[in-house]
Amino acid sequence: MVMPRVTVVGSMNMDLVVSTDVIPQQGETVLGNHFATYPGGKGANQAVAAARLGADVHMIGAVGNDAFGKELIEGLKKENIRTSGVTVFSNKATGTATILLCENDNRIIVAPGANAALTTAHINEQAEQLQKSDIILMQLEIPLETVSYTASLAKKWNIPVLLNPAPFQWIPDELLHNLTFITPNEKEWSSMHTKRDIEAFKKKFIVTEGARGVRYFPRGKEIHIPGYSVSVKDTTGAGDTFNGALAVGIASGRTIDDSLNMANAAAALSVTKEGAQTGMPTMAELKSFMEN
Repeated sequence: MVMPRVTVVGSMNMDLVVSTDVIPQQGETVLGNHFATYPGGKGANQAVAAARLGADVHMIGAVGNDAFGKELIEGLKKENIRTSGVTVFSNKATGTATILLCENDNRIIVAPGANAALTTAHINEQAEQLQKSDIILMQLEIPLETVSYTASLAKKWNIPVLLNPAPFQWIPDELLHNLTFITPNEKEWSSMHTKRDIEAFKKKFIVTEGARGVRYFPRGKEIHIPGYSVSVKDTTGAGDTFNGALAVGIASGRTIDDSLNMANAAAALSVTKEGAQTGMPTMAELKSFMEN
């Protein structure tokens, strides 16, 4: 069986995770319960999610020449993700995400580091690989110019592009035009929907609603794909798992409904474990979960 080829253009971070019973207010210090480091970054997370589900994944990203960067690259290699597209900067720090976990929810602060130095020149260096892709998956933790440029190339090459618009920022019409699918959460969808006329692009949108599932808008009508009910341990990485799984479904030639159902199930499984990448399911685990 031919493996779907997913190329991820995106961020690589080390996640610094603290669990606490109380979120500190301004000027306040509280005691946390537990600290751990986990490999992360929306790009790397989504690459791992896709690889665990059987895709041939190529990562295009950037890290610093430091301990975190080395650990992130080795982690991707262990997941059988191709890392020749990862640039190592000697004068940049690897990106970090500081994550506060409290009451089954999270608050995140990202310091981009080397991610902010991923430019269109790096994309041109990876043009041959990009052209081999069944789908290109991106987020917004790298420069918007780089995302837009990659999408324009993909449009020219007739390669589908899936964009997870997080962390949220204004998305130009030109970029929307070059996307195949865009997956905002409810808050991001509200910001887009109320501040601009997106009717011309509405069929590209897939709105994620957590445990309730997703909505999308083919042929001018709204369709809801329900989610799965599970015991939640950590929601970090659920959206990344969803997007990685969705990319695999689309790249495999599944229908959009089947792809969304698979992505919902993968995201549900991911929240039953701690850590963004550690909770991401394999295809065997996903099939067992969906069958049962």
